[in-house]
Amino acid sequence: MKQKIVIRVTLNNGKKNARSKAMQIAVGLQGVESVSLQGEDSSQIVVVGDGIDSVNLTSLLRKKVGFAELTSVSPVSTEKEKPKQETKPSESGIQSIVWPTYQAGVPYYYQPGVPYYTHEVAGYNQNSCTTM
Repeated sequence: MKQKIVIRVTLNNGKKNARSKAMQIAVGLQGVESVSLQGEDSSQIVVVGDGIDSVNLTSLLRKKVGFAELTSVSPVSTEKEKPKQETKPSESGIQSIVWPTYQAGVPYYYQPGVPYYTHEVAGYNQNSCTTM
């Protein structure tokens, strides 16, 4: 479900790049479609997206930028959107593949299970001790 999140952030804490840093943090989350600054002094960050964790976003902004307060979370009206058209396979029979997206900076590794092989050695006695 698409939602609109409004967070009030104190951006006048003496840092030059506080606004750009706040925007980068918001854009870095998975599911974010758009981010904008609104309000009289651009103290509100408006984030629109699908499946965004608003509490996580607010706590990230508090850690990295400064004071942040979650003002509102509301669903985005879907009346304006056009219904999606289903994609049909092309006449050549090739279908498009949509690869999953991952958060920036988090590598994805595929590690298949390593098989474990055992082999019995004939004539080996575990109870024999050669040091005594």
